[in-house]
Parts: sequence; C-alpha cells; structure tokens
Amino acid sequence: MSKHLVGALELCDLPDLSIEGLNIRVDTGAATSSLHVDNIDEIERDGQMWVSFDIHPNIHNVDEIVRREAKVSDIRKIKSSTATRERRYVIETPIVLAGMTWEIQLTLTDRSEMTYLMLLGREAMAGRLIVDPEHEFLLTR
Repeated sequence: MSKHLVGALELCDLPDLSIEGLNIRVDTGAATSSLHVDNIDEIERDGQMWVSFDIHPNIHNVDEIVRREAKVSDIRKIKSSTATRERRYVIETPIVLAGMTWEIQLTLTDRSEMTYLMLLGREAMAGRLIVDPEHEFLLTR
C-alpha cells in the first residue's frame, strides 16, 4: 500500500459522530488519537458499556453542542501531554481523510486547553500516512 503525505494539520470527517471538516493536529508524538468531548456519561446498552458525550462539531462556533453516543471498546490509562495519567474511554470509529476511510481508536478527553479538538496519533497513521511537519493541509485542501 502506498502511503499518503500529510501535513501537521489536516481536515477529517468522523461520519459515525456526524462530524465533517474537523481540523485535526497530526501528532507523531501521540500513540493514540484523542477527541475533545464534554460531559461523558457511562450507559449500558444490551449488556455492553457505551458512553454518551457532548461534542462541538464546528470549530468556528463553540456554542454549537451535539450529544453523541458510542460503544466503549476499552478503558486505558493515558499519559497526557502534561504528564498526568488519566483514565480514558476508547471508542472505535471510522475516519475519512481525503476520500480514504478506515477505523481508528479515539480516546475521549477534555482538550479544552488545546488548540485542536482532535489529535491524530501514530496508531491511526500506521501503514497509511507520512507526515511532513513543515506543511499543513497537504492532503485535504
């Protein structure tokens, strides 16, 4: 499989979460991808753990909030960029980047102090993407 060149920032869609045109920070320093969410509630559905959470689908309108639900695939202890360990829910969801679609794992966390609502980590890029950090939006503009 040939790998696609991406910049430090790209745009993606998360169709299962009804998010389009999300600005993402491509981060080779992060193993797992993460998404900013608020108000996470654990719910049970058919004997399985799900989470319900608020997301801001439009980076240009932070007042817009939508409630989404996803099945939990794992719970992990993640070391954040500030070196604190945090228990995070992990969901699996398709990502669409420049017409390509594949499943990724996303940890759900409070990224309100961060500039970008989503980080795309190494695991999601493996075998598919090569990063040129000098540029932005190489694949999606």
